[in-house]
Amino acid sequence: MIDPKMVRTDPDRIRRSQAARGESVELVDELVSADARRRELIASSEALRAEQKELSRQVPKASADQRPALLARTRELAAQVKDAAAAAEEAKARFDALLLRLGNLVIEDVPRGGEDDLFVLETHGTPRDFAAEGFTPRDHLELGELLGAIDMERGAKVSGSRFYFLTGQGAELELALLNLAMAKASAWGFTPMIVPSLVKPEAMAGTGFLGQAAEDVYRLERDDLYLVGTSEVALAAYHAGEILDAATLPRHYVGWSSCFRREAGAHGKDTRGIFRVHWFDKAEMFVYCAPEEAEAEHARLLEFEKDFITALEIPFQVLDVASGDLGSSAARKYDCYGWLPTQERYREITSTSNCTEFQARRLDIRLRDADGVRPLATLNGTLCAMTRTIIMILENHQQADGSVRIPAALRPFLGGREFLTPVA
Repeated sequence: MIDPKMVRTDPDRIRRSQAARGESVELVDELVSADARRRELIASSEALRAEQKELSRQVPKASADQRPALLARTRELAAQVKDAAAAAEEAKARFDALLLRLGNLVIEDVPRGGEDDLFVLETHGTPRDFAAEGFTPRDHLELGELLGAIDMERGAKVSGSRFYFLTGQGAELELALLNLAMAKASAWGFTPMIVPSLVKPEAMAGTGFLGQAAEDVYRLERDDLYLVGTSEVALAAYHAGEILDAATLPRHYVGWSSCFRREAGAHGKDTRGIFRVHWFDKAEMFVYCAPEEAEAEHARLLEFEKDFITALEIPFQVLDVASGDLGSSAARKYDCYGWLPTQERYREITSTSNCTEFQARRLDIRLRDADGVRPLATLNGTLCAMTRTIIMILENHQQADGSVRIPAALRPFLGGREFLTPVA
């Protein structure tokens, strides 16, 4: 959540952020009113408590004639204090509930717009001209079947639509990508983590995934646990309720887990192959840092993503995500879109978000420095979402005979092989 003090000190800043997100500006007015009511009731409750305390001091000193009246007023005050405390607590609960409905404050210079507004910052690499090479590119599923790498039919038989098996060379390719991702992240100073895919409700709520994104989340009702849609959830909750020494910051983690998404808002979209599926594996970078370092850390996460995509020799673009397309916890997000030859367009393969203090406040994660204790900042960045990265490798590096050239960076993790080859 945002700093509650901003409701009083700068409500217009919150209004601008809500407008940029395309969300309710009226919610800010409700918050201002709820905050005023909450503070009024707290003041009233404290005044009654002060009077009660003063009377308690007077009773032992009172004369026999004065004491009955004082005791009666004490009993009356006790009831009033109880009622006032209950009203103040109710007002606080309303204020807190409204505050949790706000998204993070959008950084002021984030471009305004929605999902269809694509603000391209950079373009890297040049898409291949398959026509000049004399053949029409196959899509990733046709290639995956030729290579014996992807089995959608049995995935659907075992688990339902939008599930799959990676087999043979497909499984080897994912493991190679995992090893490359972890090797690079370790060299950059990240601590490797294998994290849970099941988390408690407070972890999911604390990272902002039970608001607008709740319909996309799988829940195990009997156990009151959630399947994560990204390793970010477990990595963010890792230090929940803790105070971290500022001297230990920034902390960099790279988590590996399976991720699960209902894709509730994607009916009929990308139904062929493994582009948009209900389950996939992912390597996710995560950073805890002082708030004043967050923007610089965000730029570094983006550079790491660009480095990884470049190593895989995939043409790509970097986008500054429009304000109306940000998740609730992100103050700014950069996406990398890889070139997909058979669709002749760029498609999202990684993203990195600066969540400022939003998640840390909800999860009660703070830092301690010379100035005391205060909330820290969290950031996340996809290093490798397996299915989409595999798609990009298959389609961009395919050959006319159905084989796929392995990028040089991956070859050490595939026994030095240069090609994935069709199965007999």
